[in-house]
Amino acid sequence: MPHNGSSGRTSPMRSYGQYLNGGANNVTWASAQAKSAEIKGYPALEPKNQGWFARSFRRLPTSLPHFSPKRINDRYAEKEKLGRGRWPPGIKSRLRTIASRIWRAIWRMRLRSIFLVGCIIFAISFYLTPLHRVYRRTSWLGGGSKFVVILAANQGGGVMEWKGAREWAIERDSVRNKKKYVKNWGYELEIVDMSTKKRYAHEWRESWEKVDTIRNAMRKYPDAEWFWWLDLNTFIMEPSYSLQSHIFNDLASNTYRDINEYNPLGIEHPLQTPYLDPESRSTVGDGKPESINLVVPQDCGGFNLGSFFVRRSSWTDRLLDIWWDPVAYEQKHMEWEHKEQDALEYLYKNQPWVRPHMAFIPQRKVNSFPPGACGDNGDDPKIHYRESDRDFLVNMAGCEWGRDCWGEMYNYRQLSNRLNRSRWEKLKDRIGDGVKALKEGRKKTTEETGGDEKKKE
Repeated sequence: MPHNGSSGRTSPMRSYGQYLNGGANNVTWASAQAKSAEIKGYPALEPKNQGWFARSFRRLPTSLPHFSPKRINDRYAEKEKLGRGRWPPGIKSRLRTIASRIWRAIWRMRLRSIFLVGCIIFAISFYLTPLHRVYRRTSWLGGGSKFVVILAANQGGGVMEWKGAREWAIERDSVRNKKKYVKNWGYELEIVDMSTKKRYAHEWRESWEKVDTIRNAMRKYPDAEWFWWLDLNTFIMEPSYSLQSHIFNDLASNTYRDINEYNPLGIEHPLQTPYLDPESRSTVGDGKPESINLVVPQDCGGFNLGSFFVRRSSWTDRLLDIWWDPVAYEQKHMEWEHKEQDALEYLYKNQPWVRPHMAFIPQRKVNSFPPGACGDNGDDPKIHYRESDRDFLVNMAGCEWGRDCWGEMYNYRQLSNRLNRSRWEKLKDRIGDGVKALKEGRKKTTEETGGDEKKKE
């Protein structure tokens, strides 16, 4: 193409513009294409979508019905991108689906999940470590430090006889039982040696010493509120019962103030004396559980002091002083066959100020008897131990008079261990019993088969 300009050149745009729109040598696209076709020797092709067939062929597929492909993978041109970041639906397993749903639920509730996991970890650590004992012992939490268990161990055998092997075994089992119980619930345990101690040189008051022992325990544990006296021949059958839940959380319903509900001694109650105040003449005192300072069970013979509760109060101090008064002992000890027990009954009958602050508790609540005790009444449902009711404590009272103390202690210890087994121990026992029964059945079958063969011979 020619070039014009001052430099002797012509720019391409100027040259191109000379031949546009009616220039001297105007060349169109159609003419150039026809000319090229003549040179190459074949006719010019019709442009795309210009013919009738092409236009009809293009419209035909759009009018036909559309069917979805059988597999979703065919919709994707680049099939390697299908599974990127997620599992293909056809390959998803049920386990992965459940896991993904759980994870999404946890993620949506992540704060609640963290709180729940923390609570589970705290609960496990609370019971696997001594934290639960610390909690139960604290006075403002579990309240265990408010209770003191006083056990009369009688470790030297008393002033009348020496202890043999069975007596030592009874003491060992009883002390171990109480130690385990107080350790579990955070109570205090005061083991008192009542072997040869005499308060006065001119008298023998061994069984009376429990009154003086209670006063000493109150001085030793100034923060305690309730003191539970237990004889040596007692065994706690249900160590899972706390004193709070079993008795003191609802003291009003677990005790009764009117002795006429169960009155084996036939004591007149209330006293109908005109000079007494209304509270002393009432059958239930003031009716408030806060005024109860002494809780005593009754057996077939009257008051039973093998297991009873005393509360710290000014009334209790007054009662213990009068109860331990040597003047009363000197005057009446020949008449009181059961010693301190008869002395308390005498005070209840003749001192009106004693009754409003005393309450009675059903015997099987804290002091069940074995079948041999109070034998004249037979099997009394108010007195004797019932395995089906899971009584709290058994008192082998009077076992030294014609009964086997060690045998009773051993039997109740074994029974308590069996009743308080864990679920895993129960499962093992069931499996062992099943295997044992299967072996016995096979042995019996073998013996019967052998006997039949001998008969045939």
